[in-house]
Amino acid sequence: MYRTAIVFCLSLYVALAKHESYDGHSLFEINLQTKEQGHLLHGLEGRLGLDVWSHGGAGTPAQVLVPKAARLMVQTSLETVGIDYNVAVDNIKEQLDREDELIAAAAAKSNRTGRIGLSFDTIHRYAVVDAYLVELANRFPNIVTVVSAGRSIEGRDIKYIRISTTNFQDRSKPIVYMESLLHAREWITLPATLYAIEKLVIDVEEQDLLQNIDWIIMPIANPDGYEWTHTNSRFWRKNRASGFMAGDFCSGVDLNRNFDFLWSSASSDWVCMETFHGNSAFSEPETAIVRDIVRQHAGRIELFLDIHSFGSWMLYGYGNGQLPPNGLFLHLVGVRMAEAIDAVKWPSNRNYVVGNSALLLYPASGSAQDFALAAGVPLAYTYEMPAYMNNYNTNSGFLVDPAFIEQAGFETWQGIKAGARYAVDSYRARYVK
Repeated sequence: MYRTAIVFCLSLYVALAKHESYDGHSLFEINLQTKEQGHLLHGLEGRLGLDVWSHGGAGTPAQVLVPKAARLMVQTSLETVGIDYNVAVDNIKEQLDREDELIAAAAAKSNRTGRIGLSFDTIHRYAVVDAYLVELANRFPNIVTVVSAGRSIEGRDIKYIRISTTNFQDRSKPIVYMESLLHAREWITLPATLYAIEKLVIDVEEQDLLQNIDWIIMPIANPDGYEWTHTNSRFWRKNRASGFMAGDFCSGVDLNRNFDFLWSSASSDWVCMETFHGNSAFSEPETAIVRDIVRQHAGRIELFLDIHSFGSWMLYGYGNGQLPPNGLFLHLVGVRMAEAIDAVKWPSNRNYVVGNSALLLYPASGSAQDFALAAGVPLAYTYEMPAYMNNYNTNSGFLVDPAFIEQAGFETWQGIKAGARYAVDSYRARYVK
């Protein structure tokens, strides 16, 4: 026990030390009232290295992480033009340290004895999840197949699993595809895909979801970026691609701007920006893998879910504000998924808001959701899961409280189930044997 305590303390010390680069960074909540104010924030973002966590929308403020050196200039710029703001967190490092303490304590108490599968009391690292997918395929060979789809920029294996009672041979069954962690820092999205796997493979309570649907689930779509958030930079968003320009000190491509639909029209061509779209559509192996899965199963993927955080949004395309021909159906199914989550969510989190991503939030191009729609998937959505603020002084944003992990998986699964059942009905209505 004494040895365990020493290891726990040493690991916590290392974790706390890695956050020094965030010491003095502040989280601003900015109430943007006009497009001009939004343009001002965008200009500050590029000039001062701001990290826009959320652009706001539907009455919610934008959340912006401001470096210590830029704080005075940001305050002056906002006050000069009369933009209302609030410093929600004076020093984000304190919350990062708190997250480490909570997760380390939860991991130390975690007990998997006699249990198949991963626990829902901590956030699991890449190697753990990677091994888990292999273990599932070995334990449940009649319904689970693990697929090594390719390698990331840094050479990590990107795996997904196929769940099927008929080995994907029955074309009368639709496919539901879901992925998480396309954006590396959005840790709370991982429990959503892991919980779905749990309920489809290990703890099956609703047989229709297994018998009537084939599933493709990719828990870690951006393994390099995800590992980087654990070891170096907690709020890293992109992948770890580098070498774009001689002398360029920045790295990483925003994978959710690297798909081909309207690529580069509403994203950044500067590698230092969080929305850098890369040198070309599908330039990154991570997005090319998703593309190839969708193309391989063209005509059978009925529901495509790209799970993100945060904000409690249920979004659909297109990212330029144009609605696809089935826009009304997209909205109606989105509402049903949102209602299923809202019925079981914790009261401290707001209800989901459903709508077009550009009209509710901001224009964006090259997203996974838009690519799937344009590729012929009838139902494609971006889930923006909620933040949970119980053990933080304000909205926790990307930070995870272990108290919310299992609930996050459980409530998101309710939405997934509702969407999946609609996918069965809509697919059968079109299917011709």
